[in-house]
Amino acid sequence: MRGWPLLRNALLVAYVGAFIWSFNHNGLPIARMAVLGWVAAAFVIGNTGKSWRSQTRMVRDLALYGAMWISYDYSRGIADTLGFPLQVQTPYNLDRVLFFGSDPIRWMQDQFLRSDVRWYDVLFSIVYFTHFFLPVAASVYLWIRWRDEWLRYIRRFATVLFVGVATFVVLPTAPPWMAASEKYPYQITDPYSRTTGRGWTELGLETVTNVLIRGRQWANPTAAFPSLHAAFALFVVMFFWHRIPRPWMRYAAASFPVLMALSLVYFAEHYVVDVLAGWLLVVGSFWFWGRWERRRMPAVEQEPVLT
Repeated sequence: MRGWPLLRNALLVAYVGAFIWSFNHNGLPIARMAVLGWVAAAFVIGNTGKSWRSQTRMVRDLALYGAMWISYDYSRGIADTLGFPLQVQTPYNLDRVLFFGSDPIRWMQDQFLRSDVRWYDVLFSIVYFTHFFLPVAASVYLWIRWRDEWLRYIRRFATVLFVGVATFVVLPTAPPWMAASEKYPYQITDPYSRTTGRGWTELGLETVTNVLIRGRQWANPTAAFPSLHAAFALFVVMFFWHRIPRPWMRYAAASFPVLMALSLVYFAEHYVVDVLAGWLLVVGSFWFWGRWERRRMPAVEQEPVLT
């Protein structure tokens, strides 16, 4: 039926409008079932008017997607309860070794953090916040446009998630703001300023700041090594790199994981070694699945290019 593509596009526009309205009134959904609900709605809209075989495949894909996230949440929830010793001093010391005795977090905050909000505070807050929607939005886009590419994405994505969680279990690590906080008996340095949401406050978007606060209450605070913020910023860029048509767009994309790394250090959310570990995890995931796909699927179709 020729009207189905038009209907799908209309529904997608309505979906985006509903999401923007919800974001303005309620903030970004963080609860996993709420996220899965939005993803499921996008899948259903993207599959409107397609064959029964496609509908069945959609149900399987959604089940796989939901199982991945629910398993991740469950494993992340128990990661800090299994008794492995908390790493506090080691990542701090490693950063000082990397920077010849200097503390990069302290240096950034001394050089750039001011009482008033600067343009880079806003930029870093925006970049930091993309972690909560960009990887999921990219996966939904791929599923609607190119399901085979979605499968490639999910293989790598799930690997980063679960290897990250496994590391959280055996190496629970205090993030910088926590290791330097006066609230804890192991304070290793003077407190850092944790100003992650100040850029959004400057823009008058308190709902975003509230999302960050709710996210802190939900998250495992010792899941710092490796940094999944840093990992998924690089992940999205690496996955879409060969699909970016113009050089200037590639340069802009390449700056994104660097900006994420700077924001994480500036806000005292992660050490530099956390960032490097996250990047290494992504590179390892792409290397492993690239080899597997070349062996299992030698006749690879030409990769789609973004238009």
